[in-house]
Amino acid sequence: MTLNKLLIAGVAASMTTTLAAPAFAGAADTAPATPDVIPAPAPVVADGNWTGAYGGISLGFGDVTAGANSGDGATYGLSLGYDHDFGQWVVGAGLDYENADITLGGNEVDNTARLKLRAGYDLGQGLVYATAGAVRMDVASVGDDTGYFAGVGYEHMVTEQISVGGEVLLNKIDNFAGTGDDLEATTVAAKVNFRF
Repeated sequence: MTLNKLLIAGVAASMTTTLAAPAFAGAADTAPATPDVIPAPAPVVADGNWTGAYGGISLGFGDVTAGANSGDGATYGLSLGYDHDFGQWVVGAGLDYENADITLGGNEVDNTARLKLRAGYDLGQGLVYATAGAVRMDVASVGDDTGYFAGVGYEHMVTEQISVGGEVLLNKIDNFAGTGDDLEATTVAAKVNFRF
């Protein structure tokens, strides 16, 4: 009798396991793995430190008047300079050299060179500044002469190495090359500077 009970209990256990197996079959599957999430790299943002040397290119427009003669046209050039950031204020010096497609009284304005100082207010990634210095202009068949200029500009850091900006200058040379005519030129230029 005891053997019969054991046999019945064994058959019952065997049937229970067989019937329950399909129910557990799905439970053995594991949940799909969560994919690794790689964070996107942080954008490179310029820190607003203006200290250092730079070189750049410019493209602009000039309007020149000397006595009864006037002319206007495109200007394009190179610049080189150095700035020092004192925290709230930035002070710098530089050189500009521009060629021009401007005819003045039948004579071509060949080139313009400037020795400049600038001082500006540090806005972080932006710099608003005033600039002034000496200008030398060469007009074909007339000669060259030296005067002064003053103006304003704005520069904005796109990255730590590249900045873009614009500048408006008023140039003045009295008695240009001994002609008795005062030369005045207003120039507007867009600039791209590469900082190093």
